[in-house]
Amino acid sequence: MQRPDTPNFASPQHFGLYLKIALGIGVLLLLSSTYYSVPAESEAIKLRFGRIVEERIRPGLHFKLPFGIEQVDIKPVLRQLKLEFGFATPGASNPRQYGEAEEQELVASMVTGDLNAVHVEWVVQYRISDLKDYLYKAREPEETLRDSAESVMREVVGDRTVDETITVGRLEMEAECKKKLQALTQVYHLGLTIELVQLKGVNPPQRVRASFDSVNQAKQEREKAINIALGERNKVIPKAKGEALQIVAEAKGEALKRVNEAKGDADRFTAVFKAYQEAPDITRRRLYLETMAKVLPLVGKKVILDSAASNVLPFLPLGENSGVSPTPKAVPQRR
Repeated sequence: MQRPDTPNFASPQHFGLYLKIALGIGVLLLLSSTYYSVPAESEAIKLRFGRIVEERIRPGLHFKLPFGIEQVDIKPVLRQLKLEFGFATPGASNPRQYGEAEEQELVASMVTGDLNAVHVEWVVQYRISDLKDYLYKAREPEETLRDSAESVMREVVGDRTVDETITVGRLEMEAECKKKLQALTQVYHLGLTIELVQLKGVNPPQRVRASFDSVNQAKQEREKAINIALGERNKVIPKAKGEALQIVAEAKGEALKRVNEAKGDADRFTAVFKAYQEAPDITRRRLYLETMAKVLPLVGKKVILDSAASNVLPFLPLGENSGVSPTPKAVPQRR
């Protein structure tokens, strides 16, 4: 027998309350399943009983049929995604960004075309370009992209020597890898676009890295010595050629000068000879005077005596500068 103060949950009043609560919950479920929101950097595809009824739904608030009649797949098509190979960045939002820790060393270990081992770390940046292909034409498209990227990088590294891989061939390798990886994504209908393939680090294995660094240092020192020698050669040889050309030019100038002077002397002698033939006495006197005018200034002190002078005693000029040559002076004799 029920006590008077115990509530009767089976009474018509409580049954109505339960019905209202159930209806309220149903309305909330109905409302929550009839709308959805697409983020700013995403697109959506709407399915009705598993068949696509609307593609490329833009960001914003949209409505759909409730209770699983219509479903929506939303993906960030404008976000740039990244896959890392051989290393891992902590805190990545993309669960496919990197593999397990024990897998990273295996992925990074490769063999070059000249049978040398290298440790390659690289990054692939991509985005979703075709959401329909990405969702429904490939199973695990990002895992497929990881496997394809590893295969392509091993192929590219295997076609080159270790020196090309580590030094001068990195840009060419990145471009070739991007081209081949993009072709594979189209063949597999992954719905992805490869935007960048970047080599982060290409090094020899850790066990031989010290020896490899020593070899590289020796090569760099050799190249440095060669460049210094070539620089010295490029400095000395042009200088020697310039000096040789200068000597040749001076010799040619001197030869031309000598020839012109000889021609001038010959022409002058010819002119003097013609003048001598026309007036021998005058020409002879003029030549004598011109010659004396040149010679006499070069002589020191001079004493001019008559041809009839006699009994002249020469003596040294002791009170004068020693650089002056002694000149005879006329001294009268006592009778």
